[in-house]
Amino acid sequence: MTLKIVIDTESATAPYEQLRAQISQQARSGRLPVGYKLPTVRGLAEELGLAANTVAKAYRALESDGVIETRGRNGTFVAAAGDAAAREAALAAAAFAEHARRLGLSRADAQSAIDDALRAAYGR
Repeated sequence: MTLKIVIDTESATAPYEQLRAQISQQARSGRLPVGYKLPTVRGLAEELGLAANTVAKAYRALESDGVIETRGRNGTFVAAAGDAAAREAALAAAAFAEHARRLGLSRADAQSAIDDALRAAYGR
């Protein structure tokens, strides 16, 4: 089992975001199992030809999302990402629904706002 990351230097998406998204997707899909030890920040930066700060930024975002966990000097490992991501998405959806209701939006208008946001984030 190895981490497979491809950074597209021609992409409009920032390298740290490409890295964050790929690690997150691989963890959620099970390609990187819970407990998998990730390379060090410096090691992965060298391997990908990125600045160490770029990899560190991606790791911080992944840790904040609950996808990875740092165990001090022992390293950085894949956490139980699927549960954490689903929990966080459910909390965000509930917060949006409550906020839309307080704004007086109809259910259809709130759904339309969600659909627009999802199209903007995912395309199409």
